[in-house]
Amino acid sequence: MRREIIDKKLFQIGDVAKMFHISVGSLRHYEQAGLLKPEYIDENSGYRYYSTRQFEVLNTIRYLRLLDMPLNQIADFLQNKDIDVIEDKLLKQKEIIARKQQELAIIERKIDRRLQQLRDAISSDLNTIRLVNTPPCRIAWIEDTLELNSYLDLEYSIRRLEEHQAASLTFLGKVGVGIARDNLIADRFEHYNLVFLLLDDEDTYEGNITQLPAVTCVSVRFCGSHSEAAVYYQKLMDYIHGNHLEITGFSREITMIDYGITNDTDKFVTEILIPVA
Repeated sequence: MRREIIDKKLFQIGDVAKMFHISVGSLRHYEQAGLLKPEYIDENSGYRYYSTRQFEVLNTIRYLRLLDMPLNQIADFLQNKDIDVIEDKLLKQKEIIARKQQELAIIERKIDRRLQQLRDAISSDLNTIRLVNTPPCRIAWIEDTLELNSYLDLEYSIRRLEEHQAASLTFLGKVGVGIARDNLIADRFEHYNLVFLLLDDEDTYEGNITQLPAVTCVSVRFCGSHSEAAVYYQKLMDYIHGNHLEITGFSREITMIDYGITNDTDKFVTEILIPVA
């Protein structure tokens, strides 16, 4: 028996795969899903053969797969071929594609934002105290007393923030920690009092959200992480006292570059913001 064909109308699975620029595995998958069964299976060899009349079905499957239609929907159409059926399925698929486009647009904005934040962190002027104007923002937060000697010490609080969320906090905004105003005034920097999630504009969070207004902050960026922050809080407080400023809220401390991005601790960047008036 020739490899290419059994007779003039039957083609081996490998030849069909080449003709339609798909894999043999895809044809076997279509068979398992009940979409396209071979015209003939050799009982001895197990070789599968397809007839030309099945090529139209295969073309339909390929077309609908290119439209990202699930296999179960394709199977349903092949079993119920009708103009109304295909019109309904195409309309529903169009709605799915529109939703995916919206999701991809959100992902694109998040990538752009993360790239901007990363480039901003890389170009940081470290160990310089300055006044900055921060825009309005939304945060989700929990009260928690923490002493952060390692990035792992924050994990339990992150899990608490993540409860009941459809998306992981990895995909949502940036996690930070803060020290309450009273503790800042009393120079108590050894513990944090809250953990917060700084939400991006498009983020949806299931739970209480606080809208923070635009505010002026005393800021410093340094090479290191939360465990090295205490000395920089003291420097910020000296600046605040020296310039007769008043603390108006809790600190906002966020690692801009940390273990999530690099294992090189010499490249870590953390920012502390203390709102003042």
